[in-house]
Amino acid sequence: MAEFDVVLRGGRVVDPESGLDAVRDVALAGDRVARIGADLPAGRVDLDVAGQVVTAGFIDLHSHAHDPGGQRLQAMDGVTTALELEAGITPVAVAYERAAQAGRTINYGFAASWAMARMETLTGVRLDASLAALFQHFADPGWQREATPAETERVLGRLEADLADGALGIGILAGYVPGADPAEYLRVAALAARAGAPTYTHSRDLVEFTPGTKVDGAQEIVRAAAETGAHMHYCHVNSTTLRHADRVFGLVERAQRAGSRVTTEAYPYGAGMTGIGAAFLAPERLAERGLVPSDLTYAPTGERVADAARLREIRATDPAGLTIIRHLDEEAPADRDLLLRFLLFPGAVVASDAMPLTWNRDSLPAGAEPDGYAWPLPPAAFTHPRTAGTFGRSLRLLTRDGASLNLADALAKCSLGPARLLEERVPAMRRKGRVAEGADADLVVFDPAEVTDQSTYADSTRPTTGIRHVLVNGAFVVRDTRLVRDARPGRPVRATP
Repeated sequence: MAEFDVVLRGGRVVDPESGLDAVRDVALAGDRVARIGADLPAGRVDLDVAGQVVTAGFIDLHSHAHDPGGQRLQAMDGVTTALELEAGITPVAVAYERAAQAGRTINYGFAASWAMARMETLTGVRLDASLAALFQHFADPGWQREATPAETERVLGRLEADLADGALGIGILAGYVPGADPAEYLRVAALAARAGAPTYTHSRDLVEFTPGTKVDGAQEIVRAAAETGAHMHYCHVNSTTLRHADRVFGLVERAQRAGSRVTTEAYPYGAGMTGIGAAFLAPERLAERGLVPSDLTYAPTGERVADAARLREIRATDPAGLTIIRHLDEEAPADRDLLLRFLLFPGAVVASDAMPLTWNRDSLPAGAEPDGYAWPLPPAAFTHPRTAGTFGRSLRLLTRDGASLNLADALAKCSLGPARLLEERVPAMRRKGRVAEGADADLVVFDPAEVTDQSTYADSTRPTTGIRHVLVNGAFVVRDTRLVRDARPGRPVRATP
């Protein structure tokens, strides 16, 4: 009988933690890496991967793609673990239970959701542990106001309960709640510090965008880290900072030198995506970011929003509808260099902000309903290209087409770095993000000269190319560049309170 279940033979094994970068065989037994060496015995599945890189699967700290199509696109991009940390989910125990019942292509996990806890407390909305409910109430001003002391206590109580149920931290959509008292943010950070849990913040507006904001978004994050001792993770710093990187990175660097734990993430795209009902997308506020209505593309119809009147109409009838927001020109050299700067910032990790699929019903056959398990995805399915291409695009830009980062350092931003951000709260993450004996068998095999994104704003669901194999807990989810359609080996990533 074969000693190993799978042997990946003769690939270039790159482990950012140990520094290993050499031709080796990698043998898997069950859901773990069993041996790394030369001329290992044959496995039940024995694959020649000469000329390919074998490394730890990518860990996405910021994914809203909970639907099967989105998970599959991420797997085709080399992602083996995708976590909902910025928005979070409440109640978190229900989210874990539902994901387990449905089965997932890749590993999954959730932070507690400050936004959902606020919606529930301040408006009486009954939330069902789904992102759809969050998006649906984005435009409701009732949850965006300043909370009373009693309401704040109830919000904190909900978050504390979620942390006790294994939440991976606290997600804080501060940028969606302009009326919140900065003191509430500090109390949430203090709760996280006491629990030994990170926070993941979509920052409040910078003063450059909104001079009348209650507090500058970047200063709010670094102040909370200093005053509470919490680990403050700065989500998609690229899309909330834009052309003010000098000041924001200066703040972050000073906080880090002073001993505060402030970390950052970025994705390599010049456009964002969110629910069109978001407070900062109100027609009267677009100019704060130098936007006009036509900079928005409404995903359900594919239309560029014509004018303020049309924007108001959509926000009133479909506040949850997703929209592409064009901030930077990815083809302009200066903007391209700026996107690279966010990725190259010391310690920054790659995170996609992957979005769920939107279905254009006008593109479906008459009478047909969207099929979430269809593969390849039909033309009616639409998302932000970052869902399908963030990691392939990042590797291309960081190592071949824009920067000349060492491959191991680029991979660390995709795997080891994200794992380390979570290790204190989630000891199981010490087995991820590495290629080492005893590590989880979450692996990606790719061609370093060919790996690249294929998704575009016009054709957003084209999978990354150059990814040859992806294994999750020792099971193939991508084999010989093809999706294994019935694979559901994903497991929960959950904290030990």
